[in-house]
Amino acid sequence: MATTTVRGKGQVTIPAEIRAQAHLEEGDPVEVVVVAEGVLLKPRKVIDATQAWFWTPEWQEGEREAAAELAAGSGRTYESDDAFVESLHE
Repeated sequence: MATTTVRGKGQVTIPAEIRAQAHLEEGDPVEVVVVAEGVLLKPRKVIDATQAWFWTPEWQEGEREAAAELAAGSGRTYESDDAFVESLHE
């Protein structure tokens, strides 16, 4: 657990280890909600709508699989687009 102090104008510094765990960076929007237990800060990362597909659970699973294959040395590389397309017909 980390603690902080409310400063002038209601400013609160989120401790570095909490920012790291929450993947918060300078300028990130944070929603502030009052709940029964106190105050809840909810990170609200903004994703460009044209890139939202990349962050879907399904796509991210594919990214993890591809990274694992690459790390294991699996997969094939092709010298050209034509060679790749030709391999699809094999």
